Amino acid sequence: MPKNKKPNVNIVFLGGVDGIGMNMTAFEYGGDIIAVDCGVMFPEDDMLGVDLVIPDFSYLEKNVEKLRALLITHGHEDHIGAVPYFLKKFNVPVYATRLTLGIIEGKLAEHNVKNARLYEIHAGQSVTLGAFECEYINVNHSMPDSCAICINTPCGRILHTGDFKVDFTPVGEKPIDLARLAELGRKGIRLLLCDSTNAERPGYTPSESSLAVSFDRIFNGETRRVVIATFSSNVHRVQQIINASVKAGRKVAVTGRSMQNFVSAATRLGYLFAPEGTLVDISDVKKYPPEKITVVTTGSQGEPMSALYRMAFGEHNQLTLGSSDLVVLSSSAIPGNEKFITKIINELFRRGAEVITYSNYDVHVSGHACREELKLMHTLTRPDFFIPVHGEYKHLVAHAGLARELGMKDGRILLPEIGGVIELSRRTIKHAGSVEAGSVMVDGSGIGDVGGVVLRDRKKLAEDGVIVVSAGIDPEFGAVSIMPEVTTRGFVYEKENEDIIRKLEELAYNCIIRCLAKDITDVSAIKLRLREDLADYANKRTKRKPMVIPIVFDYGDRG
Repeated sequence: MPKNKKPNVNIVFLGGVDGIGMNMTAFEYGGDIIAVDCGVMFPEDDMLGVDLVIPDFSYLEKNVEKLRALLITHGHEDHIGAVPYFLKKFNVPVYATRLTLGIIEGKLAEHNVKNARLYEIHAGQSVTLGAFECEYINVNHSMPDSCAICINTPCGRILHTGDFKVDFTPVGEKPIDLARLAELGRKGIRLLLCDSTNAERPGYTPSESSLAVSFDRIFNGETRRVVIATFSSNVHRVQQIINASVKAGRKVAVTGRSMQNFVSAATRLGYLFAPEGTLVDISDVKKYPPEKITVVTTGSQGEPMSALYRMAFGEHNQLTLGSSDLVVLSSSAIPGNEKFITKIINELFRRGAEVITYSNYDVHVSGHACREELKLMHTLTRPDFFIPVHGEYKHLVAHAGLARELGMKDGRILLPEIGGVIELSRRTIKHAGSVEAGSVMVDGSGIGDVGGVVLRDRKKLAEDGVIVVSAGIDPEFGAVSIMPEVTTRGFVYEKENEDIIRKLEELAYNCIIRCLAKDITDVSAIKLRLREDLADYANKRTKRKPMVIPIVFDYGDRG
């Protein structure tokens, strides 16, 4: 860098810009870096056995001496789910609002992460971290205590909206602080990073409070037990369900580990209120007649291990659903989850339950801004430059188009990508290369030890099965000391395909004999030829490509 030249701000995208989830963005100026959000993404269908997907922290690890803090916009999994993994690597302070911190504390306890430096911050407060002054600004979303963050840098203000909607009648909290956003717009916003989830949807997102009428209507005169599935983090939704249940004279039971944890934390911290005696244990539900009980549960996305799934398929310890139940799915389908939701709905109908969804009843509103609200955000903040974030690529493109409609020139709008670096100067903005980034898969206690090769093997096992052939050789005499034995799993049903098994064993024997006749006694070389011969036969005979695992014992060197 030339003498006396001041550095620019680099914005590094470590997640959240190519799909829903894994949100994480780093901001770097000179010797200082701050990170905003640290979320997970749930595994896709081809990630067999993978539990979670988290951001690759390699860039931060290489610059650990610069890292000043992690700032969190709100407490959804796609923004905080990877915090325990982050804090196992980095001993830096974490700033978040009260409810978000309460949820993070629970996660850290589960992961046995101790001595974390957690700092509570409120909307309207600021914190200085190296070259950055960061102000939290109240916004509305589908959970309380959500904030945008205005980052004041030597190159100007950067506004990161987090997830937001414009709700003038929110449940239990203040409306979005449009006045402060407009004031910052007047002072000057250099760069806007804005939620793009609903950039394709016209109009406005309805208020969360609009659902109160729907819930009251559902409970009015209903004689069946009402089971409502929603996102555990949607404390506002749970509050409205409790309110409607109290009006109808019902007790409320909560089931599903994440739902129980959220309700417990939100109640303890004062974000959720239920009159004394309203909440009852799920194990006591059968003590009440159907018309006197409401069950709030996880499983609105049809997750196979969720409480709703287990209730529907008769696997729940305390409750099985049937003709005396009305089930309400109070959520929309996350892309990719449609088949899971359909499966659970079919099973509920099969058991005689009635099912209400957002497609046939007003039981859900989004937590994200639609196009008219996004236009309001752009108009109030009047940014010099714009980067759409949070969404699939099509959402980012739609949001970029919206900015153009509002008069922003192409050169002032940049589309981000994971690992991409965008450089902001006092006059310009541009792409500035990339850093090591991507996704890290978490499988049980293993972090990052499952990669493309492992997933490919799992996929092959799942689709075509495995052939295991074991044999022994005696190189000294050029003989087979243990005759080949073949077992299979997921390839063919052995009892009905004994001819295939015998043929595989014959092929294995002939393969080993040919190798020994050519003085090929290296076990690895023999395994390679066994793998090729047996895989070729299996494919010709069955049109399948099973994994072949040869096990060859060398009995030639016995001392």
